[in-house]
Amino acid sequence: MDRIDAMRVFARIVERRSFTAAAKDLDLPRSSVTDAVKQLESRLGVRLLQRTTRHVSPTLDGEAYFQRCLRLLADFEEAEAAFAGTSPKGVLRVDVQGQLARRFLFPALPAFLARHPGITLQISEGDRLVDLVREGIDCVLRVGEPQDSEMVARRVARLAQLTLAAPPYLARHGNPVSIESLGDHSMVGFRSTLTGGLLPLEFMAGGVRSEVMLPAPVSVSGAESLVAACRLGLGLIQVPRYHIEEDLLRGTLVSVLPETPPPAMSVSLLYPRSRQLSQRVRVFLDWVSAEFAKHRGTNGVEVD
Repeated sequence: MDRIDAMRVFARIVERRSFTAAAKDLDLPRSSVTDAVKQLESRLGVRLLQRTTRHVSPTLDGEAYFQRCLRLLADFEEAEAAFAGTSPKGVLRVDVQGQLARRFLFPALPAFLARHPGITLQISEGDRLVDLVREGIDCVLRVGEPQDSEMVARRVARLAQLTLAAPPYLARHGNPVSIESLGDHSMVGFRSTLTGGLLPLEFMAGGVRSEVMLPAPVSVSGAESLVAACRLGLGLIQVPRYHIEEDLLRGTLVSVLPETPPPAMSVSLLYPRSRQLSQRVRVFLDWVSAEFAKHRGTNGVEVD
């Protein structure tokens, strides 16, 4: 194994904190991964990794070498791509908010893969926060304002939201005419994956954001369940407009308080600040941005 490959192996072990996970990511035998680190340590004359039965972490020398490896590997990949005219290749691991990806990205996936046949996509689906580096994920697609300062956030769209209710609910409780009239109403609670607490309803009035917490006889942690519970007349909800266009057309859900809508929801791509982007990640980020741009002005999609 040459030095560049050995650096790549070492960097992946540090990122994944595991010899086994790194070997799986790189499609190498575990013995080859172990030998690569031994050869590096022998050549450098320092110990790079602390190993226990359950944990692998870099030594102080290992951390310094890891940071240099990241820069060298990024420069090497950039140089090869620039001078050899190579197409991006390799495994690209992304984590997406499923309903959003199915609506805006999946229909165009065949064209993306045809344009970049050297890329193999591994897509995981979830709303939870992930440790991109530790879990070996290259980037994530998320809704909401990014909170993690260790990640670089690239906003690709803003989604208009609506406050909604089902006709049977409104028949029982009446149609609210203002934020102040919500006292006799209830909501379907949506639980934060970050805190586990219920998220309040939010409204914009005169450029000012206000929050209202209503009784929640039912609470859920998934977007599909939120909409399903609302259709059953279990309370008010707030979701992006694209998610419920068919419900609005069929009349199974009705928009309420349209003059004080919820704030628009950001859609962002996040990737590690500490890692320079590979060519395959860059082309994926650009493609996602372009796909959302195609939907500008439809279904409440706004693009900068």
